[in-house]
Amino acid sequence: MIDLHNHLLPGIDDGAPDLETSLALARMAVRDGITHLVCTPHIHPGRYDNTPATIAAAKAELVAGLLQAGIDLHISTAAEVRFGMELMVGIAQNEIPFLGEWEGKKVLLLEFPHGEIPFGAERLTAWLLQRNIIPMIAHPERNKGLLRTPSKLKSFLDQGCLLQVTAASVAGGFGPAAQELAHSLLEEGVVTILATDAHNQQYRPPLLSEGMQHAARLIGEAKAEALVRHNPWQIAQHHFQ
Repeated sequence: MIDLHNHLLPGIDDGAPDLETSLALARMAVRDGITHLVCTPHIHPGRYDNTPATIAAAKAELVAGLLQAGIDLHISTAAEVRFGMELMVGIAQNEIPFLGEWEGKKVLLLEFPHGEIPFGAERLTAWLLQRNIIPMIAHPERNKGLLRTPSKLKSFLDQGCLLQVTAASVAGGFGPAAQELAHSLLEEGVVTILATDAHNQQYRPPLLSEGMQHAARLIGEAKAEALVRHNPWQIAQHHFQ
């Protein structure tokens, strides 16, 4: 399986605080059947001011650690980018790492504020799409604004945005409301990938298989497998060639 959203890089956001934790999380991921992982630290201006340089340095540390520990996990990097006007500047300055490609366009993992969908957010997603960048909305099923009004997603889907749902949400790990929305998005066929959004071992572990099994009961095994194998590979394969 291939995980395209997680916070395993050591010491650069609210995920793994150090290399030791990163390696413990990597071992968990491998045991769960994850073979490839694109690490997506936060780029959140004023909170996590990550750049391609800080991400590359943390990746080098993790790659060396995996090699030394003999953990067979292929890793690459992108970022989970916070919604905001700074994003437009970052794109213009080539400072924003992309998750991969989908149908010839670059894919950006985009995070909205957790409590809401900002008013007029479609204008920024339209701006990205005009530049051949497809926003992949991170964990929509956990956004409080979408939990209140799931229909707010429609305009983004109509534009062509992709959706990344958290595997643990599908399995009920974020409560019944998030699970219900995750299930309805799966049944509507609008989810592009499942990912772990792993931050730690206790509450946010790097596990995909349980969520995939729940998804399989809803939409069938082949479609559930596509969300953790075929689709993520299609997006991120160039990272690993």
